[in-house]
Amino acid sequence: MLDKHKEVHIFMAKRNKQNARYSPEFKLSVIMDMRENNLSYHETMRKYFPGLYERGYKFLKNWERIYLAEGFEGLAKERRGRASKMSGVRKGRQPKVKPEIKDDLIAENQRLKERLEYLEAENEYLKKLDALIREKEARAAARKKK
Repeated sequence: MLDKHKEVHIFMAKRNKQNARYSPEFKLSVIMDMRENNLSYHETMRKYFPGLYERGYKFLKNWERIYLAEGFEGLAKERRGRASKMSGVRKGRQPKVKPEIKDDLIAENQRLKERLEYLEAENEYLKKLDALIREKEARAAARKKK
């Protein structure tokens, strides 16, 4: 009977890991290792979190999504719980953008993409023009030598 209680106690101690806090540096090292070595979520779970393997890898997906969207600073931000009214700091997701602002942002983004496309084309044209001018000058210099 005593052995049964030990097993239950050990199991409960492992369950507390679900609320473990990991440093941003550790999160970054896990994500970078996963991406550099092309590890799947399952392989990463087996490597870094052998006791949590049965629970799933949703938090790894979240870490990767946050890293790709916000970089290292995003991993350092605490997102759990509800922010106190006194602190005035919002936790969690950013508030949704109003539709009219979203439309303006989309239009601005499109305008900037078109501008970038134009400038890249202009840059290519100027490079080719420069190459032609240099070639013409080289020919003229070669004719003078003769």
